[in-house]
Formats: sequence, C-alpha cells, structure tokens
Amino acid sequence: ETKQTDYAGTITQYLGRNWGAFLSFLYFFTILKGMLGYAATITNDTSSYLQRFGVTQHSLSDTLWFPLVLLVAMVLVASRGERLLFKISGPFIVFKLMIIIVLGALMVPYWNMNNVSMASPDSLIDLMRDVLVSLPFALFSIVFIQVLNPMNIAFRKIESDPKVATFRALRASRIAYIILVVSVLFFAFSFMFSTTPEQAKMGISQNTSALALMAKIIPENTGGFIPVLSVLLSISAILTSFFGIYLGFYDALSGIIINIADRFIVRGKKFNNFLPYLVTLTAIVLLWGWVVADVSTMALLQWTVGTFGLVSCLIPCYLIWRVPSLQKYKSPAVIFVSLMGFMLVVSPLFKLLEK
Repeated sequence: ETKQTDYAGTITQYLGRNWGAFLSFLYFFTILKGMLGYAATITNDTSSYLQRFGVTQHSLSDTLWFPLVLLVAMVLVASRGERLLFKISGPFIVFKLMIIIVLGALMVPYWNMNNVSMASPDSLIDLMRDVLVSLPFALFSIVFIQVLNPMNIAFRKIESDPKVATFRALRASRIAYIILVVSVLFFAFSFMFSTTPEQAKMGISQNTSALALMAKIIPENTGGFIPVLSVLLSISAILTSFFGIYLGFYDALSGIIINIADRFIVRGKKFNNFLPYLVTLTAIVLLWGWVVADVSTMALLQWTVGTFGLVSCLIPCYLIWRVPSLQKYKSPAVIFVSLMGFMLVVSPLFKLLEK
C-alpha cells in the first residue's frame, strides 16, 4: 500500500511528519528494549559460561573492557547487512530448534508437579493481576515482530513487486511462528516443571537467562549433557536474536535521524554514507552503557511493555480504521489485536498491586 520500506516513512506518509517523528521514537524505544535485553544476556551469560568452565576465575561482566569488546564485535558483525546475517543465522536457527526439542525431551523424566503452585488465587483481582503481569513474558517468548519489517525490506530488495515481497515475508513469518510456538511452549513447560521456585528466583536476581540457569542447577541430572546442550543453545539463540533485532534497531534509528535531518537539510550522498557509521556508534555506546549500569532487564520489560502494545498493536489497528486504502483489512482479528494491545498497555499498572 506504500512505497516506504521503514516504519518511520510509513507513519509519516499516513499521519504526517510530526506524528511520524513521535511514533518513530516509540518504535525505536520498543526495539531498543530488546537490544538492551540481549546485550545484558550476551554479557552475563558469556561471563557465566567462561567462569563455570574454568576459563576465568572471576566474572568478566563486572569489568568495563569485556562488555565493550564483546558488544563491539557483535555490532560490527550485525552491521554488515541483512544478506550476511541471514546466511549466518540460518544454520544457527536450525541448530537451536533441534536443541530446544532435545532439551525439552531430556527434562521430561525430571518433571515435578510440586514445582508449580496449583493453589487457587485469593480473589478474581489477584488472578487478573497475575495474568496481566505475566502477559509481557508470555508475549515476548513467542513474538518476533521486530524482525518482520527488516525481513520485508530484504525481500523487497530481491523482488521487484512489493506485493510479492510482502507475501513472501508473511508466509515465512507464519511458518516460523507455528514452529516457534510449538517448540517454545514444549521447552517452557519442561523447564517450568523441572525448576523449583527458589532456583527461578536465583536466576532473576542474577539477571541470567533460563539456559544459563539450567547449566548451573541441572548438571547432576544427566551427567553434564544438559549443560553442554544449554550452552550451545544459548550461544546460537543469543546470536540469532541479536542479529535479527539489530536490523529492526537500524531501521528505527535511521528513520528518526532521517526524519530530523529532512527538516533542516537536503540529504545527499555523504549523509547517506555516514548514516550507517552513526547508527553503529550509537548502538555500541547505548548497549555498553546499559550493561555497565547493570539494570534489571526483567524490570525494564515489565514496566515499559506498554510501548510495545502501542507500536505493534494499537497504532496498526488505528491506521486500518483511519486510512481508506487500509480499511479492506478490517476484520475481527483487528479487534482482538486492539484488545491485546490495550492489555499490554495497562499490564504495568497491575504490577503495583503485587503483594
């Protein structure tokens, strides 16, 4: 419906330059949260594995140089372009899917229903509170909206017809989504039934991923087999996730810079050539500063999930109802997506009701 390939350009075309700048910032912040989370996970998990396997005596995540070196390397690889990232990510994705299924199956014999509280909530309000507070984590465990637009851009560079490019991107996303939901839910249930609440709280307090937690708390169950698989899965998952979301980050930040620049100058070749370096430098500084500050990724996800509801749910639904050329997409699904977006926006408020 539009010749624009980035979020900022699309919003600007439909709602104007000012709304484009404001909503592009929200989109950027939504993508940035994922980047910050993956940056912290990369640093903490890598440091945890190096220490656990005896490579280092102390945690390198507490230093200034280790996060900087690690993140510079990751950003430089990610900034090489989507073609290279797709070639790198493809084998990793197949590999990690196989490991997810194997890990989930290996943990089945160690399921313990006592690890899951079956107690009834004290009231309906408590039930609603718990559901809404956990909604962001359930959503982000199976969602990959942040990579859809970069994937569409990549297909548009291959296909001359934008409609064909969009069709291929949507088809790939549907297949990936079905596989993702089935495999992730199976692994999530296996992990939940095999991990005690105390162990889960330890992982949250140390700001580490479930995979790093598995390597610490379940080595005795399988003679060291699960820790090895969890390390391999963690590495491949982090790499593919970071590379995938970086494309969205680049798209979002570039859109903001271009929106601002177009207000004051006429962009030329020099500006366009300098833009990738500016985005790369900004990414390194932001990610390194976040990791050094050691802010809780879980808290960031819970308290700022409202921006995700706005950018990914409410705004697209609003455009469908407001823009005449998009009204053909009206359906019950739009109402459902709007409802989910509203729930995401209000879910941080229910965090205040926790005891």
